[in-house]
Amino acid sequence: MNMSTILILITIGLVAGILSGLIGLGGAVVMIPALVLFLGMSQYMAQGTSLAVMLPPIGLLAAWNYWKAGELNLKYAMIIAAAFIIGGYIGSKYALMIPENVLRKIFALALILVAVNMFFKK
Repeated sequence: MNMSTILILITIGLVAGILSGLIGLGGAVVMIPALVLFLGMSQYMAQGTSLAVMLPPIGLLAAWNYWKAGELNLKYAMIIAAAFIIGGYIGSKYALMIPENVLRKIFALALILVAVNMFFKK
């Protein structure tokens, strides 16, 4: 791995981390497109890498700040996390069965739908 790749990876991590702590997004919305565009990863590889990145630090320090401020519902978070584990397993099994070009289009469509919904919501 060369130095420019390392710098790209560090930049992706910092931008994703800052956006995650700031507005709650970073994994799929930042990391996956950046890994595909800047490092030429396949959609599969980018999604798998993004998921692996989120395993240990999935906002641990950011969540700690929200908890200290009284803005974290730990019971809800634990229930969602348990369901997320199961859903992530099921989703990854299906994602690997979809042709990569179709998966990329589904991903892009999901981003567009979320963006449009958020933009026009009052």
